[in-house]
Amino acid sequence: MQVVRREGKLRLIPNPHRDLSAPAFIFSSVRSGSTLLRMILDSHTDVYAPHELHLAHVRVKLEIPAAQKAMDALGFNERELQNMIWDRLLTRALQNSGKKILVEKTPNLVFQWARVGQAFPDAKFIYLLRHPASILDSWQRARTAQTEEEAIASVTKYLTALREARDNLPGGHTVRYEDLTRDPAAEARKICAYLGVDFQPAMVDYGQADHGPLVAGLGDWQEKIQTGAVQQARPVPKIDLPEKLKVLAADLGY
Repeated sequence: MQVVRREGKLRLIPNPHRDLSAPAFIFSSVRSGSTLLRMILDSHTDVYAPHELHLAHVRVKLEIPAAQKAMDALGFNERELQNMIWDRLLTRALQNSGKKILVEKTPNLVFQWARVGQAFPDAKFIYLLRHPASILDSWQRARTAQTEEEAIASVTKYLTALREARDNLPGGHTVRYEDLTRDPAAEARKICAYLGVDFQPAMVDYGQADHGPLVAGLGDWQEKIQTGAVQQARPVPKIDLPEKLKVLAADLGY
């Protein structure tokens, strides 16, 4: 059972049926190393961590009132239909991989953290953190067309959602990009323990495995990730962060 707010009131409802058991979701900002982490995890023989799936934009559309009425009669609202599609999509992807555990890493899914928690009550959550100054610097270098104000607003939005997810979702495991690049084996070992699988040393050499295409839209595709080896993080740049990012940095332990 779970408690949800409907029509302004708290209600107790049964957990929905899901075919996918205990999926894991990496919640992070952009430019925080989520592609690196997913490739390390995907190198495990039991863990399937695919490219970015953009689930937030996979939607159901009931085009006519009769369709809405028909679904209501079955007890399925539009949100639950969307969740069912997520469940089936992820289940089929995991089955096709031949592995046992699925880890999803699309950064913009952090904006849907409440929905993910409702859709998969047994989900596990990995919070990938990075110093906001480093995120901002990397985001500006990766997206040169955006203004400084746009970059700041974007990073602030991501980190605000990330903080909300950590504060509200049960459990979870936190990993910092700085630690991951400094000692990837140690961090991978901790994540494996959280996921309930044995650590495999070969995970760190992620370039030895096939992780699918590295192209724009599916995650990081730039030169650093394509080396196939974990690279040391750049020193935190000396950037005078705006007040909101300073507060977020402190809240996230930086």
